[in-house]
Amino acid sequence: MSNSTTLYIKNMVCPRCIMSVKSILQDLSIPFNNIALGQLEMAEEMTKAQRTLLEERLQAVGFELLEPGKSALISKIKTVIIEQIHYSNEPVAVNFSKLISDKLHHEYAYLSRLFSSIEGITIEKYIARQKIEKVKELLFYDQISLSQISLEMNYSSVSYLSAQFKKETGMTPTQFKSQERPNRKSLDNLQS
Repeated sequence: MSNSTTLYIKNMVCPRCIMSVKSILQDLSIPFNNIALGQLEMAEEMTKAQRTLLEERLQAVGFELLEPGKSALISKIKTVIIEQIHYSNEPVAVNFSKLISDKLHHEYAYLSRLFSSIEGITIEKYIARQKIEKVKELLFYDQISLSQISLEMNYSSVSYLSAQFKKETGMTPTQFKSQERPNRKSLDNLQS
């Protein structure tokens, strides 16, 4: 590895994940420059022993150090989608194909084929699942109406949101809200 190498980490999807990886690096005394969702910028070259220890510690908490290439690219696609849907202050009304293509510097058609071949679903389906998880979160906290959620998540109407929600979860948003313990999945447990 050369100086300032970027490593990609699978299942690193939330701010707590960043804190967890940072803690592991500090425990192992491995210097780094920056940690973001799904990636880690190293300050200097790691020894083979450091890399092995890091891989073991990451796996112990549900993360995986990805080899450069296709797996890392898939992880980057997921990170772009998760950041936009769950952590961006911008509305979800973005053109995801353009966003993903621009951020990853690849043609969207190539990224789409790669994602589908490795994950077994389309990027669009993955986006739809992420949006439904965000809708579940918004419903769970009950701070805005279904109409506002529909607008915020860029659904054409409340009825379209409800139809998509029922298709994905098997229940309507109202049924979901009425549950005592709504079935929400953590972002790192959302399978493609």
